[in-house]
This record gives sequence, C-alpha cells and structure tokens, in this order.
Amino acid sequence: MDQSHQEILRKIKRVANSNPQNTGWYYAGKYMGTPRPIYNITNPQVRQIAKKWVKEHKDISLAELLLVLNSFFEGKSHTERTFGGKLLEYLPTLRKKIEPRYLDRWLTGAKGWSEVDSLCQSIFTAEELLNKWDAWKKLLKMFVKHKDVHKRRAALVLLTKPVRESNSHLLADMAFENIDKLKSEKDILITKAVSWLIRALIQNHRQRVAFYIDVNKEFLPKIAVRETRRKLLTGKK
Repeated sequence: MDQSHQEILRKIKRVANSNPQNTGWYYAGKYMGTPRPIYNITNPQVRQIAKKWVKEHKDISLAELLLVLNSFFEGKSHTERTFGGKLLEYLPTLRKKIEPRYLDRWLTGAKGWSEVDSLCQSIFTAEELLNKWDAWKKLLKMFVKHKDVHKRRAALVLLTKPVRESNSHLLADMAFENIDKLKSEKDILITKAVSWLIRALIQNHRQRVAFYIDVNKEFLPKIAVRETRRKLLTGKK
C-alpha cells in the first residue's frame, strides 16, 4: 500500500469510528452493487479529506499521483476503490496529463455501478477527451466489447458528461455507436447506462435522439425508451 494511501485511510477510519451509531462499517453494498466493505463515512466527509490532502500535496508530481491512484484503485474496501475519483476531480491539471489507458487498470476488479461511476461519471470533460481523442477512442472501443460488464458500462458512462458539454460529432458518433452495440443487453448495469447516455445526448443532439429512439424502440431497453421519450416531451429527467 502506498504511503499516502495509508495516511488517508487512517483519516477515513478515524472519522468512521467517531460517527454516530458506529460499527466502523455500514452495509449499503446491495444498493452500491459491491460485496466490499464500506466505511461508515459520509460523502461530504470523504470529500473534505480529499480536498485537504490535495491542498497539502499541491506540488505532487504526476508520477507520485499515479502511485497513489494505483494503490487506491486496488483497495480492499469500496471506500478506497472510490476515493481515487475524488483525487482526480480535485487535481484537474494533473488529470489532463494522465493517459486514458490507466482507466483499464483502475477499473479492473470493479464491483457494482458505484465503483465504475465514481471514476467515469463526471470527472473527465469533453475538452479532455477531444484533446486526446485517438487514445480515448481506442479505450472506449476496447471497453464496449470487453468481457467485463463493468468496463462495458464505462464505455457508456464516460461519455455522459462530454456529450452534454459539447456538440462534437466525434463524441456523439461514439456514444451512438456504443449504445447500438450494447442496446440488447439485459444486465441492469448496462440498461440503466444506455438510458442515461441517450438522455444526455438530448442536450446537443435532440433530433438525432428522437430519430434513433423511433427506429430502435424494439431493440432498446424499455426503460431507455420510456425515460428518453419522457425527457424529450417534458425536458425533465
């Protein structure tokens, strides 16, 4: 375990042990979709620890940060596995220098939607993907056909924020391509992510989404058709 990982984990345990009705752990694994233990600590408390550590290590090098991240994404608890995303969120300058291929390592062994989404949901921006598009495109194409359902989910979730932020045809084409490849899967990790990404595309590609839904309504998850049509009609989630 990396030294910074040990330092942060001690702080997490200290907060967990001081929280009311403490058992040290709490059991939300069924909701999170993970069998791993989860420390009895709130998301704001985790964020406070992350922000403080980033402030105290503002001069950290990319190589040093990668060691910390590699350690956290191999952590034994769900809390550790999801902490790396917080550090990436608060270190945008270094994040932009990280090669996309690292996500393949960091998602290996992920269990449940939360361990995927904590890294993929809203951290990487449209600008970041487009600035390294060849590398991101290669990663997304690998993920969408991966045997691990968590990486297939990542092929969808990684695009939800970028397609809302940008009207780039590169991002939109990749999003529709990945949706098309996964639209017939029944695993909830995929069906919910398909619905999520289609609805995100409405922001900049409304007519294309409406056409795609009409043409593919028999093949898409029912939840995706229902939720997308509702958003197209009402503008609400």
